[in-house]
Amino acid sequence: MRRPEPLPSDLPPVFRVSEARAMGVNPARLSRSDLRSPHRGLRTSRSLPVPASSLEIAAQYAPRLAGWQFFSHETALEAVGAPMPEWPYRPRLHVAAHRPSREPRIPGVVGHRLQARQSAVMMSRVGLPIETPVRAWRQVGSLWALDDLIAAADYLLSGERPLATSEQLRDEIEVMGDVRRGILRRALVEVRNGVRSPRETRLRLALTRGGLPEPEINWVLRDGIGDPVAELDLAYPRWRVCAEYDGRVHETDRRQFARDADRWDSIREQGWEHVRILNVHMQHGAVRAVERVRDALIRAGWHDGA
Repeated sequence: MRRPEPLPSDLPPVFRVSEARAMGVNPARLSRSDLRSPHRGLRTSRSLPVPASSLEIAAQYAPRLAGWQFFSHETALEAVGAPMPEWPYRPRLHVAAHRPSREPRIPGVVGHRLQARQSAVMMSRVGLPIETPVRAWRQVGSLWALDDLIAAADYLLSGERPLATSEQLRDEIEVMGDVRRGILRRALVEVRNGVRSPRETRLRLALTRGGLPEPEINWVLRDGIGDPVAELDLAYPRWRVCAEYDGRVHETDRRQFARDADRWDSIREQGWEHVRILNVHMQHGAVRAVERVRDALIRAGWHDGA
């Protein structure tokens, strides 16, 4: 069999069939075995890696977007770095359009025709047209569990450059309505600013739902002269107890572990009890995590109703 003719060098790695035809590529060439079709109307080389992540799939689909279409729901949230629901949940590819424009209807894509309203599409860091994080968060209210919504909102409200405010999320619900018996409003009640990871969110929720006081988030511990000692993930200043999630499975970086161990010692030297929460403690509803923190609080003088 003859080797396939080279394609025009101007074609991008993923290209539209119509784009190639406009450059004079024969239709038979686009059916050769060295090419594959990631989506209807698109071609790419079989020598290129198959996308492994949902964002890579979105980037591969992007050339097929019509001018009025954009990524929405969990695809838009993932594009700005928001945490996704934990395994075994697998995010799908969501593409939307506002009425009266049409959404895509092809295999592998969840199409949405949204209520007509002023467009607020933005570009992600990797150049994908996406729904705004505020709107996308409300959209996943129809898909995600309560704690996943809380973790995503915690992310949007936190960091050096927050992507949303609680007021913006609340206003979006007021304008567009809540879903699933008010799950979004229930989520907002438990959303907090300053959270640094979804695991920190889940630990905080487990502690408060387990009957413990709500901890301070990222509380700065200072020594006797006011110098900062450490920023504590979840802190109970009244009882001098802190809980921190350590998601490492193996101590692969010995130097980092040594630095962490020194930090834990510094916290204890200030008269605090440091409770290290591991992955195993978060299993089975985080029962062991709650028990460990409860025991530390009781040793420090806490009791129900304190």
